Amino acid sequence: MVLRRGVKKNKSPARRVYLAVLHRPAGVIPMQHSENTHYRVEPGGRLRGCLRVPGDKSISHRAAMLGALAEGDTEVTGFLEGADSLATLAALRALGVEMEGPEQGRLLIHGVGLHGLKAPAGALDLGNSGTSMRLLCGLLAGQGFEVVLTGDASLSRRPMRRVTEPLARMGARIETTAEGTAPLRIHPAGDLHGIHYELPVASAQVKSAVLLAGLYARGETCVSEPAPTRDHSERMLEGLGYPLRRDGARVCLEGGGRLRGTRIDVPADISSAAFFMVGASIAPGSEILLRHVGMNPTRTGVVEILRAMGADIQVLNPRRAGGEPVADLQVRHAPLHGIEIPERLVPLAIDEFPVLFVAAACAEGETLLTGAGELRVKESDRIQVMADGLRALGIEARPREDGIRIRGGRFSGGAVDSHGDHRVAMAFAMAGLVAEGPVRISDCAHVDTSFPGFPELAREAGLDIRREGA
Repeated sequence: MVLRRGVKKNKSPARRVYLAVLHRPAGVIPMQHSENTHYRVEPGGRLRGCLRVPGDKSISHRAAMLGALAEGDTEVTGFLEGADSLATLAALRALGVEMEGPEQGRLLIHGVGLHGLKAPAGALDLGNSGTSMRLLCGLLAGQGFEVVLTGDASLSRRPMRRVTEPLARMGARIETTAEGTAPLRIHPAGDLHGIHYELPVASAQVKSAVLLAGLYARGETCVSEPAPTRDHSERMLEGLGYPLRRDGARVCLEGGGRLRGTRIDVPADISSAAFFMVGASIAPGSEILLRHVGMNPTRTGVVEILRAMGADIQVLNPRRAGGEPVADLQVRHAPLHGIEIPERLVPLAIDEFPVLFVAAACAEGETLLTGAGELRVKESDRIQVMADGLRALGIEARPREDGIRIRGGRFSGGAVDSHGDHRVAMAFAMAGLVAEGPVRISDCAHVDTSFPGFPELAREAGLDIRREGA
């Protein structure tokens, strides 16, 4: 495969960041600092048509990292060209990995092997991407050089000790701030050793970071989780030829193996598809088909929750792509009712709760979420930010320490602040479908981190949305 390194016709803000990095020497990597963006959504409308949302962000990150550590080339299709995953690519290039693209989702990675990374010329700025920082922390813990990981103001507030503490047990030397946040200074490793680590809180990012460090450790590294989390890392490691041992909630690997380049097809992101699932469910007259959506069983909590609320979601043409289950999802409008969300589904839908709160606001009766304290340490405090936004639009929402209680009602028009959280911004955009007046959402620039082109695709489907400058 030959990819042209050049300018795409459709240069999104995230794409412009990548092209800027592509032509700079390795060193301090500039990330997106665009002017603020607001969304204005006019009331009414319905969602119709056949859509394919961008590629899965979690899988895109892992494809880039594991492809870089493989021997030989890895060809990726469906790669998400959002700011977060482009931050991972920029960091890997600064670490000496050559790659071609991404261009229309196609990326060719020339792997350097487990021991082929090089010291970067400066700090690696990962922008707003928590996945990049936490997974790279594990990947870089076993290297023979020092590296500093930084991020924007939001990322610099997010907790990192949940990753650095288990890595320290393996022998890694990682400095954080006094609050346990970035910047992270990773010192050259002497000799990592495997550990058996029981996650105190279900977290795919922590699990993946420990397993990545385990590639460089003596002996066996095992991670046990209290509840199932996304297993993209495990599937991809096996796809690149690295042996794993799975035993219920435990996954183990031996250090010192090899990864072999392969082909990876990244499915459409179910987290991005969730906005259209909810939009179609709440807006009368809606009917959409979402194509090639990733249906990993550790990610389908959003479908289970919406169906429990009465949503009409049909799973069509189930199949496999690159080791991941995928399917097409047909969603029609249906009346929703409030439920108590089972705690077992919380880890399986942790990223989709902002838009699920919008569904709950449109449902008859009350919806109660508990056991979701993790939402308070995402890109924003998603429990409080969503509660504030729902109340600003006339919905009764009572936050709890680990969840929220929402009583269904009618959205008024009004203004909400997304606090720079991409999923909050897109969730309230869908609320505009059933609002009584215009909905204005502030601080939406970070939507490009996970869903470049969201307003355009949503408008094509029937949402009356437009961007406005600050």
